[in-house]
Amino acid sequence: MKDLSEILTIARKVGWGAASLLSSYYHGTADAPNLDIQYKDSEPVTVADLAVSEYILSQLQAALGNEDFGYISEETHKSQQGKNPAEWVWIIDPLDGTRDFINKTGEYAIHIALIQGTQTMLAVVAVPEAQKLYYATRGSGTFIETATGSLPVRLNSRKNLQDLILVVSRSHRNDRLEYLLQHLPYQNQKAIGSVGCKIAAILEQQADVYISLSGKSAPKDWDMAAPELILTEAGGNFTHFDCTPLEYNTGDIHQWGELLASNYQNHEVLCQEAQSILTRFTEVSGQPKAQ
Repeated sequence: MKDLSEILTIARKVGWGAASLLSSYYHGTADAPNLDIQYKDSEPVTVADLAVSEYILSQLQAALGNEDFGYISEETHKSQQGKNPAEWVWIIDPLDGTRDFINKTGEYAIHIALIQGTQTMLAVVAVPEAQKLYYATRGSGTFIETATGSLPVRLNSRKNLQDLILVVSRSHRNDRLEYLLQHLPYQNQKAIGSVGCKIAAILEQQADVYISLSGKSAPKDWDMAAPELILTEAGGNFTHFDCTPLEYNTGDIHQWGELLASNYQNHEVLCQEAQSILTRFTEVSGQPKAQ
């Protein structure tokens, strides 16, 4: 197998190509047909999702083959059963933030992650409308790439707790999350679509914290695998509320539970405070704790 630096070069090239293709659909250029929006499990899927998924898979497989790698994409995972048996597995979200893509907010992204076992080892997050690509390999830091080159990213937040900015979802809301948001010691909030764009906002120091609570549904491996590594390799944290790490390709594609991403110097304090608020919600509401 090629070394990670060689694989990263390939993944970055594929990320830029996917960004160009996805942008052509977003802006409705001559080469991009109507989005033909369909709904699966109440979530929208467009021809852009499918075309970019096929592009990423075909490009990676042409460059790297199937012998050393497994592949899991949001648009193809239902044809697979359980855990992918390969040691090295690509986890791909060709369009993270489909609703924002349809609604023309510009807050959509492409996630490409390579995991070994249950850990992300390489990640690419492309944000087409910002014309930026974030990439990282485990132990080697995070970089932002634009048309003019790449620069390293290193987070070093020294904000007071009450001054932190929380980035929140526009659409994935429930009573537990609303209660939590109302009772956090930091009340500055910014709504952003895609998870990739939320984590990019933290990297760009436009936000400090992101929280995900599962309810009847939960984010999937492809929502989190790439954004997690680009944040943690820049010096941030992305964990469950009990500070245990996220794991992927476990046989369940869902990331159940309470997750918190931050660039705060004391991530554990944020997790403990959020957990305490949710415990009070359970006591006040009588609702059972979510999975």
